[in-house]
Amino acid sequence: MTDTPETPALRDAFVGAMRRVATSVAVVTTDGPHGRFGVTVSAVASVSADPPMILVCINRRSPAVQAIEKNGALTVNLLSAEQSTIAEVFAGRAPGRPPFDFSCAQWTDNGVVGAQHLENAAASLHAAVDAVHQHGTHAVIIARVMVAHSTDVEPLVYVRRKFGRVVSPNSDCDCPRP
Repeated sequence: MTDTPETPALRDAFVGAMRRVATSVAVVTTDGPHGRFGVTVSAVASVSADPPMILVCINRRSPAVQAIEKNGALTVNLLSAEQSTIAEVFAGRAPGRPPFDFSCAQWTDNGVVGAQHLENAAASLHAAVDAVHQHGTHAVIIARVMVAHSTDVEPLVYVRRKFGRVVSPNSDCDCPRP
């Protein structure tokens, strides 16, 4: 019997395969008349450089989705390797800390409505929402980047349900070279 997308076996195999994909970790925030929200995500990608556009996938159950759509803006804060606690807070699973608590970090207002970037992040992208598409359990948000800020700090990555850091290509790694 061939598995179809509705079968538990295919879902489990898919989740197992996706655990092996190393991704950057971001806290996506929004602020405006429809509320201030933040949520940890691992699905952020570039859509276009001309014009600069990104996509973000957020679980539809998160109140951040509706706030982002109604505020019309979001900021993607790509976390540094030292910011895993912030990722846990905005994932709602930091022991002894309130979930989604902005006081766990320092934020800088960059002069654009609703745009606050996380201090010491690897990068921050403030964007205006262009479109929101509902697919499966997630909202796929396409947004036009209005402000971009990056640093030289190492990014935080997530793979196999653990946080880690990138091994620099210039390091002393004994990794095989292609």
